Amino acid sequence: MKYRIQSNGTVATQGEVRKMFPNTSLPRVWNEALCASLGMEPILEGAQATGGTVYQMSVYGGIEQVDGKWFTKYNLGPTFFDTEDEEGTVTTAAENEATYKAIKDAEQAKSVRASRDGKLAECDWTACSDVTMSEAMTTYRQALRDITAQTGFPWTVEWPTQPE
Repeated sequence: MKYRIQSNGTVATQGEVRKMFPNTSLPRVWNEALCASLGMEPILEGAQATGGTVYQMSVYGGIEQVDGKWFTKYNLGPTFFDTEDEEGTVTTAAENEATYKAIKDAEQAKSVRASRDGKLAECDWTACSDVTMSEAMTTYRQALRDITAQTGFPWTVEWPTQPE
């Protein structure tokens, strides 16, 4: 739980507040009356941000007051900015975003390939020399191998159905 210090608007954890009052015995559970006597207000958990793209997630965006109570605020992110390294080389926000998306695409592709490899391993026994593989199984296994050629790969994948 976090608290908003009324005198300066800063946010502090319960542990940080306890350090502000070192000679005061404070209970484990704090109610609104105790918070008011300490000059602070509890910050309630706000709703996570929703929507966006596969590259976005809900990220902490500070606090906001709604109907007299304080809540955590979340935004869709990440947000990209121009950056400059020690040598003075500037990387634009667009370049940073492209790099981030490439990393996320690679992670997702790796995850989909691992799932595909697991599905192939589950039916590897059908490819043994002493087993005659059915046409349906041959088609299924080829469809699994072709997953990476699908238009939406790696984010939108249509998995084939394993034959019986």
